[in-house]
Amino acid sequence: MTEPASDPERTATPSSGTGSDAGLRTRLVDVGVDLVRQKGVGALTLREIARRAGVSHGAPRRHFPTHLELLSAIAHRGFTDLATRVSAARGDDGAEPRGQLTALGGVYLRFALENSGMYELMFRHDLLESGHLRLRDTSLPLFGVLVELVGRVRPDADARAVAAALWANLHGIAQLWRWGSLQLATGADDFGPLLRTALDAHLGPEGAR
Repeated sequence: MTEPASDPERTATPSSGTGSDAGLRTRLVDVGVDLVRQKGVGALTLREIARRAGVSHGAPRRHFPTHLELLSAIAHRGFTDLATRVSAARGDDGAEPRGQLTALGGVYLRFALENSGMYELMFRHDLLESGHLRLRDTSLPLFGVLVELVGRVRPDADARAVAAALWANLHGIAQLWRWGSLQLATGADDFGPLLRTALDAHLGPEGAR
């Protein structure tokens, strides 16, 4: 993946076709992104988003008939942000794949820890299953990057299975680090050693291949 996913909530034109309506749609999502960053997923009610956007509590329904659709638009921003960071971290596609995986693992963990509310929202099963804004089409290419790089490091293995196990490991590190459990258990103040250990566990020790 060399380019971030497109952002349909910024480019789609509402049925009314008016610029003010398009601007309101974007503003509602902007407010939601700020709100989840400040207050977490639990704060993302239609009424609170409308209040912060300066519109009536019924106004969001013109663009997002259900709460799930608005949440999906907010989550899409998170996936677009993560995709941009992934693209930047990869750099040149010709770079050594193990180094790219190390960089990507760091990007993923930092994103999860710095954007905990958005991270929680992005991986809500009901949003991914809903089909709104085709969130799976936004998230699966990120997994595809992981599969491709793992395949280059472990050509002998089922790259999809190894990539899935590595992703699950990183997801667990992110969650347990957010809770403070890993710091308590290991005495670590940096997730770097845990990331390197996870990569060694799934890819083999660096330099062994």
